[in-house]
Amino acid sequence: MPTIPSSLYDAAKYTPKALAIQDGAYRLTYLELQEIVLQVAASLRARGLGNGERFAIWAPNCAEWIIAALAGQALGASLVTLNTRFKGAEAEDILLRSKSKFLFTVKGFLGVDYPSLIDLSRLPDLVDVIVMRDGVDAKSFSNFVAEAKEPLLPDTLLSVDESGVSDIIYTSGTTGLPKGVMTTHEQNIAVFDVFTTAIGMTDQDRYLIINPFFHSFGYKAGWLSCLIRGAAMFPAAVFDPAQTLSQIERDRITVMPGAPTIFETLLAQKDLDTYDISSLRVATTGATTIPVDLIERMHFGLGIDDVFSAYGLTESSGVVTLCQKGDDLKTIASTCGRPLPNTELRIVGDDGRDVGKGEEGELWVRGFNVMLGYLDDPDATSDTITEEGWLKTGDVGTQDEHGYVRITDRKKDLIIVGGFNCYPAEIERIMLTHPNIKDIAVTALADERLGEVPQAFIVKQGDITEDEIMAWARECLANFKVPRRIMFLDELPRNAAGKVLKFQLSSE
Repeated sequence: MPTIPSSLYDAAKYTPKALAIQDGAYRLTYLELQEIVLQVAASLRARGLGNGERFAIWAPNCAEWIIAALAGQALGASLVTLNTRFKGAEAEDILLRSKSKFLFTVKGFLGVDYPSLIDLSRLPDLVDVIVMRDGVDAKSFSNFVAEAKEPLLPDTLLSVDESGVSDIIYTSGTTGLPKGVMTTHEQNIAVFDVFTTAIGMTDQDRYLIINPFFHSFGYKAGWLSCLIRGAAMFPAAVFDPAQTLSQIERDRITVMPGAPTIFETLLAQKDLDTYDISSLRVATTGATTIPVDLIERMHFGLGIDDVFSAYGLTESSGVVTLCQKGDDLKTIASTCGRPLPNTELRIVGDDGRDVGKGEEGELWVRGFNVMLGYLDDPDATSDTITEEGWLKTGDVGTQDEHGYVRITDRKKDLIIVGGFNCYPAEIERIMLTHPNIKDIAVTALADERLGEVPQAFIVKQGDITEDEIMAWARECLANFKVPRRIMFLDELPRNAAGKVLKFQLSSE
C-alpha cells in the first residue's frame, strides 16, 4: 500500500513536468515539489525531527503548508494541524499535549502574528518555530530550506512505514478538551483513492482548495487527493466570491469542494453571468443538510456537471459515505450516499441493537477508515470504538433499502458553524474562567448563513454586560466558537441529577 510520501515519489517519477502547485505567482511541477520537499526534510532531520515524532502547522492554505507537511511525513513524523482561528492558549494546549517538536507558522495572515501568540516557556518539547511567510529573521522559510547542504535522496520517500501515523488532527469532545485523532498513511491513501475514483478525478484536473488545510476536507479531500491523482493544486488562503469566480475563469479550475454556504454565496453574486466558469465540472459538498434547489442551482446555475455529497468525521479518516456518479439530484441533496466499499455500517438504537431499515438510530461504522484511536487517551478511545471495532459516530440517521444514509440529528452535543465543529462543553469550560460568570450553558442558534451558531445562557455574578462578555470571549476563543447571543438567567434549569436541561433553554 502506498504512503503519502510515496505518492509524491510516483507523481514526480511518472509526471515530472506536470503542474503540482500554483499559489499566486509561485508554481511548482511535481519534480520541483519533490526536490524542495526533500530539502526541507533534510533541514528538519538535521535539527532533530525523526520517525514517530510530531510536528505542527499553524497557517492558512498555501504552497509552503503542503511542502512542510510532506517534508515531515517523509521522515516518518506525524503531522499535527492547528486551526488558524485558534487563540494562543488553544494552540499551546494542542502543541503541549501532542509533544510537537517543530511548529511551522506565519506572520501577518489577516493581521495576526501567530508566533507572538504562544509562550515558548510553556512548551518544553517544542524545539523551534519556523516562519513560512513574512518572516524576516533567520527562521524564515527560505533560509530554512537553504540550510540543507544536501537534500535527501528520492528513495527516502519510499522508506516510510505504511502503518505509521501520518497525522493527528484534534477534534473537540463533549468533555471540552480536544482529542487527537490518529490515522495512518495506509488508511488515508485507501480512503482517498476510493474518494477520488468515485468523483472521477484525473491527473488533468485543476483543483481549487478553499477548505482549510487544518481540516480533513481541505487536507485529505483536498491536496492529498490531488497528490494521489497527480492533479494540480490551487490553494486559497481565504474565500472571496469575486476572487474565486475570477480564479475559476483564469486558471480553468475543474474541481472545487466547499460547504453549501460557499456555493450559495457564489450563486448570489450579481455579476455571476459575466464570468466564464464553464471549466468547473466537479463539486463536492456536505457537512449539513442541503436543499434540493441548491444542488439544482449548482448544476444549472454554476454549470457544474457532477455534484457529490458525502458524510464523514475526523475519526473516520474524513469519509464514511459518499454519493456516486449517476445519483439523481434529489438523492444527492437528501442523502449523503452509501458507505465506502469494504466498510460496514450499522444503525443502532439506545439498546445497542440494530434498528429496522428506515428507522432512526446512531451510526456505527467499521472498516479501514476507522482511526487508530485518540492520542494518549485510551479511555476516550474505548468509549468511542467498541471491542469489535465499531466506531460510534454520535450522529443519528437512517439507511434505506438501497443503502443510502440520511443524517437526521446529532447524538453528540455538537454545533456545526459553517462546516466547523463547535462543542458547547469546550466553550463552557473556557468561559467559566471569567470571574463574573457563575454558570453557563451553550446551545445552538439557527443562523441563515452559517446554519447554526453558539448562543450562551449565563448566570452572572457581579456587574457585567453582554458586550463585555462578548469582547472577552473574542480574546479567548476562535471566532466561530464565540457565542452570537448571550442571555442572562437567574439559574439554569437542571434535572434531579444536576444535568442542564438544554432543550428548555433552546426554546426560550
